[in-house]
Formats: sequence, C-alpha cells, structure tokens
Amino acid sequence: MDRKQIVERHNPVIKKVEPLSPLSIGNGEFGFSFDFTGLQTYPEAYESPLGTQSNWGWHYTGGKDLYTEEDIRYQSFDTYGRQVQYPMKPEDKGEAYYWLRQNPHRLQLGRIAFRFFTEDNHEIPVEKIENIRQQHHLWTGIVESRYTVDGVPVTVYTACHPHQDAISVKVLSSLLRSQRIEVKLLFPAPDVTDNAWAKAIFPDWEADDRHRTEVVENTEQFVRLMRVMDEDSYQVGWSWEQGKWAQTDRHEFTLSADGTSSELSFTISFAPEDPAVVEGKDVFSASQKHWADFWQQGGAIDFSGSLDPRAFELERRVILSQYLSAIHSGGSLPPQETGYMYNSWFGKFHLEMHWWHAAHFPLWGRADILGKSLEWYNKILPLAQDLAKSQGYEGARWPKMVGIDGKQSPSPVATGLIWQQPHPIALAELLYLAKPTEELLEKYKEMIFASADFMVSYAQWDEEKAAFVLGPPLIPAQECHRMEDSMNPPYELEYWKYGLEIAQKWAERLTIKANPAWATVAQSISSPPVKEGVYLAHEHCEQTYTEKNHDHPSMVGALGILPGTLVDHEVMRNTLKKIYKHWDWESAWGWDFPMCAMTAARLGEKEMAVDFLMMEATKNTYLPNGHNYQRPGLTAYLPGNGGLLTAVAMMACGWKDAPNSNCPGFPDDGSWKIKHEGLHAWL
Repeated sequence: MDRKQIVERHNPVIKKVEPLSPLSIGNGEFGFSFDFTGLQTYPEAYESPLGTQSNWGWHYTGGKDLYTEEDIRYQSFDTYGRQVQYPMKPEDKGEAYYWLRQNPHRLQLGRIAFRFFTEDNHEIPVEKIENIRQQHHLWTGIVESRYTVDGVPVTVYTACHPHQDAISVKVLSSLLRSQRIEVKLLFPAPDVTDNAWAKAIFPDWEADDRHRTEVVENTEQFVRLMRVMDEDSYQVGWSWEQGKWAQTDRHEFTLSADGTSSELSFTISFAPEDPAVVEGKDVFSASQKHWADFWQQGGAIDFSGSLDPRAFELERRVILSQYLSAIHSGGSLPPQETGYMYNSWFGKFHLEMHWWHAAHFPLWGRADILGKSLEWYNKILPLAQDLAKSQGYEGARWPKMVGIDGKQSPSPVATGLIWQQPHPIALAELLYLAKPTEELLEKYKEMIFASADFMVSYAQWDEEKAAFVLGPPLIPAQECHRMEDSMNPPYELEYWKYGLEIAQKWAERLTIKANPAWATVAQSISSPPVKEGVYLAHEHCEQTYTEKNHDHPSMVGALGILPGTLVDHEVMRNTLKKIYKHWDWESAWGWDFPMCAMTAARLGEKEMAVDFLMMEATKNTYLPNGHNYQRPGLTAYLPGNGGLLTAVAMMACGWKDAPNSNCPGFPDDGSWKIKHEGLHAWL
C-alpha cells in the first residue's frame, strides 16, 4: 500500500471562506485552529470559533473554592427502599448550580492574527482577500495558505510542534518590505458565565479588568508574557527572527515587519510556566517527522479499487478522522467533544463519550495513544470512590460531565447516566489485547476492580424475575427517558455483563481471587426487555418504533459495540430494521450512525452497515476539514469521528466469531475492493 498517496489525496484544500471549517493543528495536548490566512485573522467570518486550547489551561471564575456541591440542593430518588441523592434538581438552578457547571472551564489561551494594510494604511477587511488556496499537507502536518492582498501574493506556512505546545509561522510576501503586514497576539477575558454553553463559545473581549497580562522578559528577539486571572496563570513565549515587537494595547502585542526582508518567521509557545523556546525550523522539521511516522505506523486502509460511489468519501472521512482524533482526542485527559476547537459544555469532557473518542486507537495499531487518557482514571479513582460511597454504594462510580478536577457537574441528566461505568474496563481490555503484559494488568487492576465493585453494588436482585435489574433510578444512553421510570435498558444490561466478565478475566490473569459477586451478577443479569418482536428502550417504555423515535437508538449497542451475549439476533434484526425506517435521524448524534453500522455488520446486514455509515443526515455530515457537524453551535463533534474509525476497523478486520473472510462487514457483491494493513479485530 502506498500510504503517502492514500493520505495525500485527501489533503483538505480550502478555496474560499468556509465558515464551518477552520483547519487545526495540534499534538494531543494542545490545539490551534485558524482561518484561511494561516492564523486567526477574521474570526467574525466563521461560525465555528477559532480556538487556542490545551489540556492544562483551565480557569475557575472567582477561585477554585467559590462554590462546592454542598451549596446546591440535591434531588432524592427512591432506590429500592432507600433515598439516593443526585445534584440534578432542574428547578434549583441558582448561582452555585451554574458556577459548578461552568467551572473549571478551558481557557482560550490567545488569538494570533494578521493585520493587512492598504498603501494608505487602512486595515483590509476579509472580503478584499482574493485567490484563496489553503492546503493542509497531512503527511507533514504543515498548512500552506496562499492568497492575494491588494493584488500582492502572500504565502503562509503554519505548523505545531509534536511535543511542545508551540506553533511556528513563516510568512512570505513583498508586502513585508512595505510594512503592510503585522502579527498581533491578543488575550480575551477568561470567564465563561453564560448559563447555556452554546451561547458562550466565543471569547469575551470586553472584560479587560478580569485578567492581567505582564511582560516578564523582553530581549531583542524574544518576549515572555505572564497571564494572570483569579488564582490561575500561564505563560506565553514569543520569538522571532526579524521584526519589531511592541505592546499595542492592554492585552494586545504586535510584531511588525522592519522592511528589510520579504520573509517574517516567528514561534509562539504556551505553558503553565516557562514556555519552551523553540526555533521555527525545528518546529517544522519535527512536524514533518512526526506525521510521516504517524501515517507510516499503525493501521491503514485503501478503498480506491471500489465501485461503490461512496467509497472515496468514506476513505476521506477515515483519513481526516485519524488526523483529527490524534490531535484533539489523543492527549492525557479524556477530550471534550469539540477537542481543542472551542469549548462545548464549558470545556468539560463527558466520560460516556470517552469510549467513542478513543476505542479506535488500539484497533488502528495506536494503543499507546489510548493509554495516555486512560491513566487519568487512576488519578481520580479516590474521587470516584467517594462519589460511590456518598450514595451508599461500594467501589468507584465514575462521573459523567467532568473537568480536570475530576468532580462531577450538576445536571438534570448527566448524574443519572450509568453507561460510562464499564468504559474504563472495556478500554483497558483493548489495551491489554493490543499488548498483553503483567505491567499493564497491575497498572489498571484497582481501577477495574473498583468499577466492577460499584456495578454489583448498583445492581438489585428482583425476586419475581429471579434476576438482577438496573434501575430505577437511571437515565439510559437514550437520554430522553425519565430517571424515575427507566429500568433495564438493553445496552446497559449487556455492558454490565460484559464489564463484570472482563473484571473476572483480569483477576484470573493476575492469579488473584475475584469478588464472587462479579460472577453472580453477570450470570443472573436480566434479559433485555422485548415487546412485539423488538427490543425496548427500557422495560417500562412502550415505544416499539411504529412511529418516529428520537435521540440515541442505544438499544442496538447491545449487539455491535458489544458481543451481545444476552441478545436474540432475530429480535435485534427486527429492531434495527424498524429503527432504520422509523427513527428521527435528525435528532440522532454522530456516533449513532457507526453504532448502527456495527450492529448491522454483526447481523450480516452488510449493505445496511454501509448505508448507516454513509446515511445522508445532518448529524452525519463531515465538513471539508473532516469534522463531524451536528448543528449550529456544535460544528465539530469528535465522538462521530472516533465512532466512524471504530466501525470501519470492525467491518474491515472483523470481530470475535466473525465470518472468516476479508472485510466481513462490507458487501461482498464486488462493489467494495478494500486493502488494509495494521488493523486489529474487534471484540
């Protein structure tokens, strides 16, 4: 396989302002997105915010301890004769409630932009920039931006260092000799105060008194800045090869061409403290080596021999999803759903989405990337144990909506979800299957065993059913159901059984005694509820898909994402077909389409599997930059990209007990000719 050719035929090429599709560069811990100029010059022309974010850059408005969970009211739910409290009461949305949802939030670390001037020194607006051609060279990670300003060509190269949170920029234009190009670095206020995150995705440029920017070092070709806001701070380093630097406003700094050259090069780095001083040539060379290695290692797939007209677009989505997942979902924390593009849900991450962001990495031969974020569960394990104990459960209960501090956020929905609970077990098992070592077993055993202990503590024995049940109270992955009513959702039942069985395997591998309750609950968990030949969303739900249903069709995840040991294949086939026909797909989410494709593949419904992957629906849209679009305000949705990669790997390489054939999840009628290497079979 000519991997370079496969990758490069999908280099994004931008020829106009694409309001939804800014390009981005990054390294897993840091990301920088920008417009067609190669910097963040015209944010007003973009619906998708232009972000500079990191895994370490977080802020608490007013300080870390302004409010705690003790400052909000809890809602009590009867749980088999005892009251369990959740911070989710919708009518009690006071100041403390919203502060805890909004804090900590990710910082917009700064905006780096050009100023272009006419000959008579007027700033040039976006509509006057012409002949745009911007190309992202995926094999090197470098973005090349070309355009004309007042008829004069400008070329910009932008790159991110793979191991330092630094970007380097090279500008080539005769406009530099006439000093008609400047570079400015601006810092917004740090606060996120709107109660609806979708209204607070753009930074605040007005509240100058809410932060400080200090020059702490200034030499001929380097400046170091200190950013201070409440109890939080970070530093910025800016180096350049030629030019004149000055502070031009309270939180604005400008690098001007000195008129001696038609080239301007600079590097800007960000860090909690002591930002790296990196030469621009080293940033570009490191980027070239890193991305060539990335594409040459791990898995690869080639659809070029296929006759199906959707093949090229599927291949494009696969290539761009690999890149975007690496830079936005490949760091030391579970990512937020928009990565480093901009803040969604106040910059926090959703642990029920971590599987969708990261499960594909081992399947594509990149298990080490998953290992970075999985380690975070070990760090917050004491908090998860405290959460379980506070509700009267054993083990560790993992939060849903959470920031870097590991504390759950109050929510009318998030705190009632349970399907994130087995995720650490499933993800650790993927790591072990990729590299089965004693060291890895030891590293994650406490996390896995504590997860399983909560799961058996949470399950309730039902004498009448002679089985263990889940809920109520709970909210299924299909979040439109009531906490008080929901019981035995099929996906969660299967996941409980799967997670507990994996925990037993880890104990066996370590030759230690497993908690006997793990096997007891796994062997006697309830069967998924069925009515009129289809699986219900949960036991008390009457909807059998004779009319449109909405949100996530998560019941099909019991066979697809999971092996479906509790599932009757014909009942699931009926369920999937009815969902395909009757579901309100405009209300679904990006990961729902690959989830259904995986279920179809396991059922042998190969044409349907591809149809789900490539369904024409708003939330299955993949933009020119490769991001999975969902709706206004949510223009990037990385769980969709990750889910696509998981489904394609499974359909191409197979799964446990899959037919012994090449690409068992794709149609075998000759319309798909697929080559792949370095992929690993699914569970």
